[in-house]
Amino acid sequence: MFDIGMPELIVIFIVALLVFGPKKLPELGRTLGKGLGELKKALQDVKDSVEDELEEVKEVSSEIRGAVTEAKKQIETEVKTASKTVGSTMQEVKEQMEAESEVISKSLKDTSKEIHEHAGTDKEK
Repeated sequence: MFDIGMPELIVIFIVALLVFGPKKLPELGRTLGKGLGELKKALQDVKDSVEDELEEVKEVSSEIRGAVTEAKKQIETEVKTASKTVGSTMQEVKEQMEAESEVISKSLKDTSKEIHEHAGTDKEK
């Protein structure tokens, strides 16, 4: 905590003995010891409280991470399903368009043939 060695402690003790006297020094030591003990206990309580809160935050974070992972999986599944549905629908539309195109093409050929036939019969008249 502090870089105090034995020589420094002896100097502090001698100064305290001179300032407070031999009668007050034991009482001062007890009071100082009790104060330091209460401070240490209060610091430990704060440390425990912070650790408890940190553990709760970790638990909530884990729950949120799990929920996000589950939502991601569900979204991926929905996107795959939608993609398959869109793909099959587009294939159906393509097939219908090709079929309709063939019908229209045949109809145009038939109409063109009829026009040529009518044009040929009109020239003969």
